[in-house]
Amino acid sequence: MIINFGNTVVNTLSEQLLRISCDVLFVFEHTDEEIDFATPAYWDEVIQSFFTSYSMYEIYKEDTRSGVQKLIAQCRKKEAALEAEKQRIENMKVYEHKYEHLGYLCGIDEVGRGPLAGPVVACAVILPQDSRILYLNDSKKLSASKREELYDVIMREAVSVGIGMRSPERIDEINILQATYEAMREAVSKLEVVPQLLLNDAVTIPQITIPQVPIIKGDAKSVSIAAASIVAKVTRDRMMEKYDKVFPEYGFASNKGYGSADHIAALKKYGETPIHRKTFITHFI
Repeated sequence: MIINFGNTVVNTLSEQLLRISCDVLFVFEHTDEEIDFATPAYWDEVIQSFFTSYSMYEIYKEDTRSGVQKLIAQCRKKEAALEAEKQRIENMKVYEHKYEHLGYLCGIDEVGRGPLAGPVVACAVILPQDSRILYLNDSKKLSASKREELYDVIMREAVSVGIGMRSPERIDEINILQATYEAMREAVSKLEVVPQLLLNDAVTIPQITIPQVPIIKGDAKSVSIAAASIVAKVTRDRMMEKYDKVFPEYGFASNKGYGSADHIAALKKYGETPIHRKTFITHFI
């Protein structure tokens, strides 16, 4: 067996014990299969598949060593959690299953309507009908590290991804709602394939001819919208982290342009920057 762990290749023999990451212990039978452990999003699924495929439970269920039994208990717990996560994701495919006969379905969401600084960013994502990406959710419910991890998976596995954004100047010119609509239309226009239906988080986008289904709290009810939410959030967060290096007094890396106490204090002390939304900060300067 050849096991890839990041950039490390490990050769194992039949019946050898191999300790990988967080003290998870596996026994691998001799095989020519190549397994890639480099993607953390699939880690739990890998654990289950090995214990199922190689019948580890059966082989070691009579082993009385406490370490072995503890490992089996831990893996069974992970297996149960994995099954629960698969079911949760399946429950988030209600709209995808309802409309899958139409063809390509596109999830749309935005990030950045509320901040005092920075752009509003929209994302359109078309996932394959057989998508098996786990842990998708409203981006606000995920840690920054989990969002980054899922961003890479989504960008790799999606049929197409489109991103649109509007600047603080444009937001001030036409208001945040209209700027959000423009960003969403741009995101759809950048898709490499034309979807047959748009699944939107709550809104109906004007001036779009593609049929739309607005879904309240859609980023928690549709895997397509959740994927769009994650890509939009990561894209905007990375931008604000770059702005933080240009304007370090405002704490953009941590507050992402939202009106935190430190951000407002910096506004009062240093004044506005070119990325502030003038119509949003009139109460602070």
